[in-house]
Amino acid sequence: MQCVLLAAGYATRLYPLTENMPKALLKLGDKTILEMVTDKIDEVAEVETVYIVTNEKFYAQFEEWSKAYKGPKTVKVLNDRTTSNDNRLGAIGDLKYVIDRENIDDEILVMASDNIFGFPLTDFTDTYRAKDKDMICAHVIENKDDLHSMGVVELDDDGKVISFEEKPENPKSELGVPPFYLYKRETLPLIDKYLAEGNNPDAPGHFIPWLIGKKDVYAYVFDAVRIDIGTPESYYDACDKLEKGTLFSK
Repeated sequence: MQCVLLAAGYATRLYPLTENMPKALLKLGDKTILEMVTDKIDEVAEVETVYIVTNEKFYAQFEEWSKAYKGPKTVKVLNDRTTSNDNRLGAIGDLKYVIDRENIDDEILVMASDNIFGFPLTDFTDTYRAKDKDMICAHVIENKDDLHSMGVVELDDDGKVISFEEKPENPKSELGVPPFYLYKRETLPLIDKYLAEGNNPDAPGHFIPWLIGKKDVYAYVFDAVRIDIGTPESYYDACDKLEKGTLFSK
């Protein structure tokens, strides 16, 4: 299994914090957000290489971070050569870039580099192994207003995805989908097909409603805190909770 960490955004909503610093390398206590993510990945024995895909602006900083990484995985930083929001490839475009550039022919764990969470990532991969199907994550969103700004999923009794809608006006469930995905090796060519058809290359969740029309996709439903560091408010709130020891308290 290979892992692709998406880190090629420009985080303009976090300015001025991220004008000269990638969001994933902001500190939470004595660790970067990225370290909190890779600590979880380090526990997944199957993952061989962690590919961090970033952009021209932040490539050198991620390269520097990778030299200090002390975990058990091979880490490789890739520069997608984009320079701004205007010419960015989008998350799915970046995923294709990594797969093509590194000739990946393996199952892949795809994750955002700016979401921290309180469950063991091995629970996700173990469920994926048991189902032997492409898999997403989902959890109940307490603040229902947040459902309008994320992917929302409906599941059957066995956990199979029966509908998925990105940023719905009228959410069909209270299950939100964070950017954690596990794709089987044979699914990788479908990413090419999705993009070749002119579909949205941006948010990684856009691929799922298209994919469920082609094959079965299941969800691992977790009951734990997950924090998307997307605004100064969410960042400072996470810093405050970490200091109080309540970062992942429900």
